[in-house]
Amino acid sequence: MRELVEALVIAIVFALFVRTFVVQAFKIPSGSMEENLLVGDHILVNKFIYGPRASALEEWVLPVRDPRRGDVVVFKYPDDPGRDFIKRCVATPGDEVEIIDKGLRVNGEAVVEEGYKQHTDDRIYSRSSYLLPGHRRRDNFGPYLVPPDNYFCLGDNRDNSRDSRFWTRTTVPREYLKGRAVMVYWSLEPGVRPVTGNVFERVGQRLSGTASRLRTERHFHQVR
Repeated sequence: MRELVEALVIAIVFALFVRTFVVQAFKIPSGSMEENLLVGDHILVNKFIYGPRASALEEWVLPVRDPRRGDVVVFKYPDDPGRDFIKRCVATPGDEVEIIDKGLRVNGEAVVEEGYKQHTDDRIYSRSSYLLPGHRRRDNFGPYLVPPDNYFCLGDNRDNSRDSRFWTRTTVPREYLKGRAVMVYWSLEPGVRPVTGNVFERVGQRLSGTASRLRTERHFHQVR
């Protein structure tokens, strides 16, 4: 019994260590990252990669680095740290960000975003002061200088994303970053079908319904 308890305690401590410092699972709740990440995707997040660097030796031995432009990151929502968000980092500390007629520019250069960014609305809102701030900032923003130890993040579904263009705090502080999304390990279409009958029939219908909603082609899909 003692050996069993010790093994169980070690397993729990190891699982908590892995979840806290190495990798954690998250579920995509909204369409702000479509078509790259879909509602119902379950992803693994590397929490180790943005860890502190203590020495040059650790930088060489351990896969630790600063966030880069293009990383898909999970972080605490700056305006409500109790919630987790996922967006794409498009600018790092010291970068100047500007959006002109939906086109992203960093340090004066147009950013090539083909392969992940999408627009679902053909309209382009101007900078007119007669428009609501949310409309003005969606398609035209900045120029804005990213502060030290902060990151500017946007959703891939650019016309349907609440991101750095709209937040009160604008950018994500370094200490709010939780990790980098690396892989979709499970994907399920949202929605639950109604079930009827006795308990065994309902269980069978639930299992059948879940199986029919699986998006197996997305399993083990690498996040880019």
